Amino acid sequence: MSKIFVVLCLVLATTSGFVHGSFKKKDHIRLFELKKGDFSIKVTNWGATLVSLILPDKNGELGDIVLGYDSPKAYTNDSSYFGATIGRVANRIGGAQFTLNGVHYKLIANEGNNTLHGGPKGFSDVLWKVVRYIKDGDKPRITFSYHSFDGEGGFPGDLLVTVSYILGKNSLSIIMKAKALNKPTPVNLVNHAYWNLGNHNSGNILDEVVQIFGSQVTLIDDHLIPTGQFASVKGTPYDFLEPHIVGDRINQLPKTNGYDINYVLDGGKGNKEIKIAAIVVDKKSGRVMKLFTNAPGLQFYTANFVKNEKGKGGFVYQPRSALCLESQAFPDSVNHPNFPSTIVTPEKPYKHVMLLKFSTKIPHAFSQY
Repeated sequence: MSKIFVVLCLVLATTSGFVHGSFKKKDHIRLFELKKGDFSIKVTNWGATLVSLILPDKNGELGDIVLGYDSPKAYTNDSSYFGATIGRVANRIGGAQFTLNGVHYKLIANEGNNTLHGGPKGFSDVLWKVVRYIKDGDKPRITFSYHSFDGEGGFPGDLLVTVSYILGKNSLSIIMKAKALNKPTPVNLVNHAYWNLGNHNSGNILDEVVQIFGSQVTLIDDHLIPTGQFASVKGTPYDFLEPHIVGDRINQLPKTNGYDINYVLDGGKGNKEIKIAAIVVDKKSGRVMKLFTNAPGLQFYTANFVKNEKGKGGFVYQPRSALCLESQAFPDSVNHPNFPSTIVTPEKPYKHVMLLKFSTKIPHAFSQY
């Protein structure tokens, strides 16, 4: 009887989630904190969303560098995907359709004729379960899980998804995993944090300096759907192979009102090893963020469509008030055989790693800015 009782407790813990050993009701939107010294984050189980990241600037003053809302419930009405986990397939799928193994799948269009970020109710708009939570100590962490059912959003097969946020020494790891339970299915999970290293309420990011380790971009049509072709960034406003100020060339991109493009990370098309993807420097605060990932692509987006959005502390966010660096598979990969495959099968699980390292030590290549 005692063994049966232990197994029953473990099942309840898995399905209900727990906080420092005490079980909580699973159907409530809640806020969770991870803390390591003066470095901390807050996340919510709605959309497995990153709500805040607080760390010191060069003068030791603490600040929150993630755009968002004061209340976790406010994220249920968010149309900008602030900090959210995006899926089943992040970014765009052209025509809201694809064919897999001879079967044609029609999705729900939510951006013209296309599907964006999983459709009108993607993974950012569901309640996730908490399966592990360690608030502080040597390695604070939280793991969320979500069971996406066969046919959800039009996608095939049941999919078991987990997202873990793990704090290290001045670092945040975001590990996204997915396992197809019965059918092959496309998967592209993304964290959609909006970063402003000067503080979420410091205004625009036009003076921040960025380096992106991608020599090519995936060309797009007028609806931001990839054409299937690649183009070199050299001699274009997309060239961040060397550090550049974000605002220097942003007005040369009127079609998107700023940056909104997928970079082909160098060595990324077939290489799933973790590599550096981007570096961001805010000279005023002295903060530096380095992004490492095993994903082949990186969406660079400058909050072009955020307008009059009332956020934390009543601050109103405007276009170009943040930048997103979304490591990812290439957009619309499921319709482009020449792109790295996003198909996950029961025998081939999915794992996407983002490692964000923070400091106030400005790299030498950025010292001239």
